[in-house]
Amino acid sequence: MTARAELEIYRIDHASAAQARGIVIVIDVIRAFSVAGYAFAGGARKLWLVRTKEEALALHEREPEALVGGEIGGRLIPGFDFNNSPSQMAMRDVYGHLLIQRTGAGTQGAVNVSQTASTILLSALTNASATATYAHKLAKTTGECITLLPTAHFEDSTYWDEDKICADYIEALLREPTNAPDLLKRGIAHLQATQRLAAWMEDHPDFPKEDIAAVFATNRFHFAMVGTRQEWQGITYVEAQRVDVSEQ
Repeated sequence: MTARAELEIYRIDHASAAQARGIVIVIDVIRAFSVAGYAFAGGARKLWLVRTKEEALALHEREPEALVGGEIGGRLIPGFDFNNSPSQMAMRDVYGHLLIQRTGAGTQGAVNVSQTASTILLSALTNASATATYAHKLAKTTGECITLLPTAHFEDSTYWDEDKICADYIEALLREPTNAPDLLKRGIAHLQATQRLAAWMEDHPDFPKEDIAAVFATNRFHFAMVGTRQEWQGITYVEAQRVDVSEQ
């Protein structure tokens, strides 16, 4: 990417979702929006993002051909079709399907900002550059601000987790793209030195070791995932679709 003009960029956390404005980039690296990226790469038609298991099941009754997936506490929800594993999603046949997704962080964040955001973009490391490019072009056209929302949250608010690392990387791509690769390299090295990836060491079915490579496949996908707020029988959800991005 070439040097960027000055943009109005803000950073919020999950507790401040109601303050989201403009073009909101909702980030969940481990693992909701990594899963979403692999789903769209596999030809999924669209995703519906919800906050609760009950909302997912209600929407599934409306669209019984849809596939329903996600997690509670990182584990597959009983009766759901798929869990929160990007490596497993990459091997599924989802071509042409609608997917309904519920997770503990990413889908929550997307729905929570949907009332105030003008545009919702879903991002992980796998489509970070495409997301930055799409957001930049849109901001230059509309004059709107860009808001970054890393959705992972820990008791220690200073902890440098994967979503903050991704947010730093996207902001660098927007402001000083030549610095972005080194910033990301340092962030990933830091993350790998912590216990954040410990769940994959046991190779549990819900945490296959292949997920590590899948979530760190930076810029594997050259598309944005663009969401819009929807309402149906008292359920607020975000409908996301793939938009291919030229990064020239």
